[in-house]
Amino acid sequence: MTSSPENPARAEEKNPPTTIASSSPLNFPSFRYFWLSRTVSGLGSAMSMVALPVLAYHESQSAFMVSLVAAAETIPYVVFGLVAGAVADRFNRRLIMILADVLCAVSLASIPLAHMLGALTVWHIVIAAILSSSGALFFEAGVYGLVPAVVGKENITKANSYLYGSSTVVRIAGTALAGALIALVGAASSIAIDALTFVASALCIRGVTYREPAASKGMAKWPGYRKSIKEGLSFLWVQPTLRIMTVVGTLQSISGGAIIGQLVVFANRGLGLSGSDARIGLLYTAWSAGGIGGALLLPKVRQRLGSFQVLLVVLPLGSLLGLFVVLTTDWRVAMVAITTWGVVYLMVLVNTMNYCQQVTPPEMQSRVNTTRRTFSSGLGVPLGALVASSLTTHFSIRVGISTAVFSVALAALLVWAVQIKRNLAPAPVAE
Repeated sequence: MTSSPENPARAEEKNPPTTIASSSPLNFPSFRYFWLSRTVSGLGSAMSMVALPVLAYHESQSAFMVSLVAAAETIPYVVFGLVAGAVADRFNRRLIMILADVLCAVSLASIPLAHMLGALTVWHIVIAAILSSSGALFFEAGVYGLVPAVVGKENITKANSYLYGSSTVVRIAGTALAGALIALVGAASSIAIDALTFVASALCIRGVTYREPAASKGMAKWPGYRKSIKEGLSFLWVQPTLRIMTVVGTLQSISGGAIIGQLVVFANRGLGLSGSDARIGLLYTAWSAGGIGGALLLPKVRQRLGSFQVLLVVLPLGSLLGLFVVLTTDWRVAMVAITTWGVVYLMVLVNTMNYCQQVTPPEMQSRVNTTRRTFSSGLGVPLGALVASSLTTHFSIRVGISTAVFSVALAALLVWAVQIKRNLAPAPVAE
């Protein structure tokens, strides 16, 4: 008697491919340039993550406009997200990334310039956020193909660890520094520093050298882009676990958009902190610090439980931690709760990203990952920010940020429903 053959997609999910690193990515000079560019620009971006909503709130005193700034930063994912990966696969990635840095620098520099001239409006801030985020999107699309070309496929895991580790550290430093700088020199001047970091990043990227794949040098026609987009969407759909994880990642991003989009308003109306209070920067720092904890815990938890089982544990925990944030009126309690919530939040998102990279063929990495991020960053984050702001406007700030708790709870119910369905499914019948 022989058992029926296993579905290849499910077999791949159970045993995702792994990559063995053979040397340190820092041995590659081009990677060091790239790593430096990411670290420098990441520091500035972390500062703007605090300064942009603070400046928008100062200019408008509107919860809606603050959330619109947060949503504006993800609009490019909706407009360009599905094609960014295909573009990066067909053109010189280094040139795309340099131009992206220049776009970010110019758009952000316009904010302090307009502020200095007394011509700054909240809509100027929104447009600048859209333009800088467009640059960031195409930069990221280039990263998916550039890093393997620079360090080799066998070193991708270590390279990504360096990049993520340094970006998390500078995010914490940047958000903490932003709180102090906003109190000392104002939000607009803090954004000027971010613009300078993108100039430095572009100069670093100029030092990156690698062999451009022959397939990427020719100009593609639009039918090729449409086919690439379709392939990315199809791959996400036919992989059962990846499909569920993409939905969960989107729901998780809704919660992130809600909490980050309303954090300044929550600090002001819920915790009694003024818009220029340096402790607002500490709240953003707490969220990033939780991300480091999540990154450190995930490998051990995932090894013990498995990719899907991680979600069964951490999503219900995330719902509970979110309730602490919603209910507290003490900024210290809020900071602790936000830190631990950040641990869970990051574990879910990185767990999904790791699984996607493990089961996706190398030639589809850019398309599949940018498509997945389009759903999370392009749909989830702005939806969470806008729903939360609407509820805040019509009810209260605590009702608004409850959007974050509700979306995580919905994700928890979804994964548990899938798990129960799998447990109740009859075992394959041997022939």
